[in-house]
Amino acid sequence: MPARTLFATRPGRFVGIVALAALSAGLLSGCAGTVALEPAADATNPTCADVTVRLPDTVADAARRETDAQATGAWGDPASILLHCGVTPPGPTTLPCDNVNGVDWIRDDSDDPIYTFTTFGRDPAVEVVLDSNVVSSSSTLVDLTQAVSVIPQTSACLNVGDTSPIPTDAP
Repeated sequence: MPARTLFATRPGRFVGIVALAALSAGLLSGCAGTVALEPAADATNPTCADVTVRLPDTVADAARRETDAQATGAWGDPASILLHCGVTPPGPTTLPCDNVNGVDWIRDDSDDPIYTFTTFGRDPAVEVVLDSNVVSSSSTLVDLTQAVSVIPQTSACLNVGDTSPIPTDAP
C-alpha cells in the first residue's frame, strides 16, 4: 500500500507516531541541557582559558555537559561535578589538604555529601564541587589533574608533620 494511502486511511496512527517521535526527541535533548552556572570572580584570567580547553570529556565516568558561564565545567546527568576556574586562591587553613598527582586540593566536607575542593598554591584557583553519593572524589580529582596542572604551582600545602616544633623557653 503506498504511503499516501496509509496516512490517508489511518491519520490517527500517523499523528500518534509523529507526536511520539517529537516527545522522544524533546526528552532526549532535555536530559543533557546546558548547566546554568555563575562565573568566578577571575574567570576572565587567560590561565582559566588554558584550563577550560583541557577539560576532559568524562570525569569519574560522567559525561561532560555544556555550561553557560566562562571558565566552568560540569559532568553528569544530572550534573554531579561542577568546576569553576578563577576563584580566589585560599590562604592558610586548618582544612585538610590532599595532594593528588602533584596538585594540592583543600577539602571542605562540611556540607557532606557535597564536597568542595579548591586548589592550593595556584593562582587563579580552581574549585570543584561534587556529590560524593554519586561520584568518587579521588577519581574526579585524578581526571582533572592534567587540566588544572597548567596553572603554575607557587606554594604547597603543609601538614602538621611538615612543620618544625615551636621552641619554648624552659625555666
